[in-house]
Amino acid sequence: MHIGIAPFLDPSAGGIYQYSVTMLHALHDWSENGCDDEFSVFAHEPTTPILAPLNGPRWALKPLNDPSLRTDRISLFLRRVGDEPHKKAWRWLQRQFVQHNGHVPDPFAARCRREMNRWFQHWRVDLMLYPAPEVLSFEAGLPYVMAIHDLQHRLQPEFPEVSAVWEFREYLFRNGARHATLMLADSEVGKEDILNCYESYGVTPDRVKVLPFLPASYLGTDVSEIERQRVRTTYDLPERYLFYPAQFWPHKNHARIVAALGLLKEEHGLTVPIVFCGSHTGKIRQQTFDEVRSLASRWGVERQVYYLGYVPDQDMSALYAEAVALIMPTFFGPTNIPILEAWAFGCPVLTSDIRGIRDQVQDAAILVDPRSVEAIADGIYRLWMDATLVSNLAELGRRRLASYTPDDYRARLLAILDEAKRRLHSQKVTSPKS
Repeated sequence: MHIGIAPFLDPSAGGIYQYSVTMLHALHDWSENGCDDEFSVFAHEPTTPILAPLNGPRWALKPLNDPSLRTDRISLFLRRVGDEPHKKAWRWLQRQFVQHNGHVPDPFAARCRREMNRWFQHWRVDLMLYPAPEVLSFEAGLPYVMAIHDLQHRLQPEFPEVSAVWEFREYLFRNGARHATLMLADSEVGKEDILNCYESYGVTPDRVKVLPFLPASYLGTDVSEIERQRVRTTYDLPERYLFYPAQFWPHKNHARIVAALGLLKEEHGLTVPIVFCGSHTGKIRQQTFDEVRSLASRWGVERQVYYLGYVPDQDMSALYAEAVALIMPTFFGPTNIPILEAWAFGCPVLTSDIRGIRDQVQDAAILVDPRSVEAIADGIYRLWMDATLVSNLAELGRRRLASYTPDDYRARLLAILDEAKRRLHSQKVTSPKS
């Protein structure tokens, strides 16, 4: 069978980008080891460096060369992010959508993209695979498997980053789920979310498959002392620090971390540094960033907070390896990739005691109420002061990570694709001849 893949290759997309790259590498490894299928990767820029190592007799790179498709992928990114600095661009894109279709997308009515159907048919693609939610999936009219990473616009619409352009998100996810051959969820909780939101629209449990995350494939856990020192010097880091790689969205909860550091300084006289890395561009993120800095000043901990901004991939391994702990009291799940990355480096984890995440970490993290500054402060205190706890959590994290390997991931992914192929074959056999 000829399988097309439409990955999301913008590094600024964070987890979605990492997920796409992980899937590409898993499938490429399979294509070189006894695979009977052929793969075509469809990308706007097939010459992008991340795709350069992916080649072989059963592996091809193809352009997504329809100009209107580029608009749709940009608009998808904007409505996924819901960010203010792009509002003018988004309004323009929305006007184009309305101009060509006469209305704002109706979640019940999927557009038809015949030109993209013809494009994929030109390359003789039988099945498409989308590592990120994509309107092209159902608009192109080809059978597909699509990952659905979160439905927070349904679950926690109080956060502005997901409530913006709600109708477009619902158009994407409702139609994406309804028309998919199979869907990918990150966990059993993620599967439950998909069914709770869209079972009434025809989504059945047998079509939602669980494919848990892996740590980012670009991270190397063998970090030399020279590399550690280089990164420390580059960012002028203290000897001990906590770490949180996350863009400054409200749901990431940076503010309560800062308040917790202030509480520790006030009540225990502790000076605990933390390193934040991640973008703060755009109105929502900039506003959150400004609030965090203001709060740090009010608590008198501004010298303890290090803001690194966007950090290139090559520096991330050393940042994890040198950190005392990952502090991630996020409000979103169901599962999160940085937790897995921290475990890979023997870095203990503090995260949120909420549905989904508690299933992900089990006993391999300190779980806290993300709404409680006191609980976050208590967890940080324990990590900062108790070397035995740190060592135990690091070992539990390694064991938890070892229970699901890249080989396990690849086996699950291939089993899912095999089922999708069987379903397509069954449909062809049972469909009436024209």
